[in-house]
Amino acid sequence: MTTEEFDELFEEGKDISEFLDLKTARREGLAKRRVTVELPEWIIQKLDQQAMKLGVTRQSIIKFWISEKLKSA
Repeated sequence: MTTEEFDELFEEGKDISEFLDLKTARREGLAKRRVTVELPEWIIQKLDQQAMKLGVTRQSIIKFWISEKLKSA
C-alpha cells in the first residue's frame, strides 16, 4: 500500500487499523524533558490551592495551563 492510498483511506474515515502495528506505534513530540523553574512562594501557594480545588497535582495543573496558553498563542 502506498502512502497516498493509506492517506486516502484515512481521509475517507475508513478503518485503517489492520494496516497499523500498534505495538510499535508512537506519537511524535511527546518525549518528556525535565525543566526546572524557580517561582516565588506566593505563586506556589496559589498553584497548590487551585490544584487542591480541582483535585489534581501541582505538576498537572502547571502542564495543563501551559499547554492551554500555548494552544491559544
